[in-house]
Amino acid sequence: MCNLYQAKKPAAEIAALFSAQIPTPFNAADETVPGWPGMVVREQAGERILQSMTWGFPLPQKSKRTGLPIKPLPVNNVADVTKPMWRGIAPKPHWRCLIPVTAFAEAEGEKGRKTRTWFRVKGEAVFAWAGFWRESIEWGSVYTGLMTDCNEAIRPIHDRMPVLLMRHEYDQWLHGTIEDVVGFQSRGFPDDLIEIERTSEPWLKASGEAAAALL
Repeated sequence: MCNLYQAKKPAAEIAALFSAQIPTPFNAADETVPGWPGMVVREQAGERILQSMTWGFPLPQKSKRTGLPIKPLPVNNVADVTKPMWRGIAPKPHWRCLIPVTAFAEAEGEKGRKTRTWFRVKGEAVFAWAGFWRESIEWGSVYTGLMTDCNEAIRPIHDRMPVLLMRHEYDQWLHGTIEDVVGFQSRGFPDDLIEIERTSEPWLKASGEAAAALL
């Protein structure tokens, strides 16, 4: 699963790379964790727009002690598009989006001493993760990313990875059928296009809510 990624480029630069407009200005952090805002490219009235959304579809939760509703859990990754949560979303192109990414991370190392290992796509300052979005009562516009089995480059670190899109695949993802969605999830991603950067950064270097989102 992917619980941390970066989009270390100004919104205007990302919008230009994705041929998108920015209808409403917004601030964006360099790093995104579940439950926090991130940049998303989607289509509206036939044009691509870049906007800020919350990363994760809200999943209702209840207190085990009281049985009363508590803060929802952000579901930020999609493993199986046939599950009930995604059946009404995955087949409909209207709910597809592109998630701009400059690097995504996985935790590596011993428990309690895990560090951040970053992955990038060679030759691409910004690349796209295949995503879905919708409107929610709890958090407004929200998005999530489609996952797949890892390739051989990532396998030593994790068994899953985001579904990464080539530039020429953007339109097919945004407009394709559910068969296209399943095809993207099963096609794999070239090993030789993945760059790996191992770091000494602690995985949980954030505090408070950000740290909790990374668990």
